[in-house]
This record gives sequence, structure tokens and C-alpha cells, in this order.
Amino acid sequence: MLVERLRQTWLLSLQQRGETSRLYALFKRVADIVAGLIGLVLLGILLPFVWVAIKIEDRGPIFHRQVRVGHFGKHFEIVKLRTMRGHGREELHWTAEDDARITRVGAVLRRLHLDEMPQAWNILRGDMSVVGPRPEQPQYVETLRESIPYYNTRLSVRPGLTGWAQVNYGYAGDVGGSTIKLSYDLYYIKRQSIALDLLIMARTVFAVATLKGR
Repeated sequence: MLVERLRQTWLLSLQQRGETSRLYALFKRVADIVAGLIGLVLLGILLPFVWVAIKIEDRGPIFHRQVRVGHFGKHFEIVKLRTMRGHGREELHWTAEDDARITRVGAVLRRLHLDEMPQAWNILRGDMSVVGPRPEQPQYVETLRESIPYYNTRLSVRPGLTGWAQVNYGYAGDVGGSTIKLSYDLYYIKRQSIALDLLIMARTVFAVATLKGR
């Protein structure tokens, strides 16, 4: 699917099953609660070891807070395990895979996707779901809204910890990559279902288990 070729009639045909199907909505919320609780338990086990490793390396803070744009453009704050040098300030530039700001501990956390674990709290709160388009920072959203047609459409569903774009494309570090990822996000929005969510979860677990992190 190429975003540039989409017409307004295609957008009007979006089923929005996440909003209209009670069974699907119930599945999503139950899955989110279960995953969120498991994530917090695992985070509690992991946290002491990460704290020691980070303090040994650069003595900086363990957490990094970011504002993200969520469902219908609502802003919310996520907390991540810090993976870059500094003191938890907002990132103002796209992060490259070989970014010099990434610490040695951070590289391991990113490789294993462990830096995202504190977002289990956002999932329990309802800011995010397990599966959905990844939430972006406000400054990036403003840029991408101006550069990519129909970008706002991805805000019509709750953002996710993982998504169809993540398991098929990975990290996007520029407008071109974000345009490709939007194609996957729109595919997910149109075809979202229990089966598709389970497939995305399975592929995410496989990526983590095989160390295919960013």
C-alpha cells in the first residue's frame, strides 16, 4: 500500500473494528491488563540489576521520561529505562541505530527491548495497548503531519507497545521511513482483529527471543 495513492473513499471505508466490535474491544482490554501486570512484575525483578549496571557505567538516572501523542492526539507521558547519555532530557533528533549517545548498558536494553518495559504502566492506565501504532513525540508528529498525507489517521486508534509496522519494517529515522511505516499502520487500522493482534504478539516475542532488537 502506498500512502500517496490513497483516496478519501478508502479512508471512509475504514472499519474501525477496535471501536465497533465489543468482542474485539473486550479481548484488547483483557490482553492489555494481563500483559501490563506481567510486565510490571518482570520490571520489578529486573530493576535492581539495571539500576546497578547504569550507576556503574555513568551514574545517571535510571529512567527517561517522554511526552507522546496518543489516541485522538491526546498527549501522555511514558517512562523508559534510560539508554542514552544525559539526564533524561527529551530527544530532539531522530535516533540512529549506531547513535553515539547510546550507552553500553542501553545497547543491551534496546537489543532485548527491555527499555520499553515501564510502559506496562501506560498499558494498564489505558494510555496505550499492547498492539497498535507506536506513539511518537509531539515534535515529530507535527513534522510528519505536514509531510505525509493522512498521517492523522494513525491517531484514530490507541497506540501500542508493538505493532504491524514494527514487526514488518522496524525503526524509522526519517520522513521516508515514517511514510512506509504509516502504510503498515493504515493496513492494521483497516484490518485489525484478534487473529492479527495475536500474530503481531507472536512475531514480537520471536524478535525478542532471537535478539532482533533495534
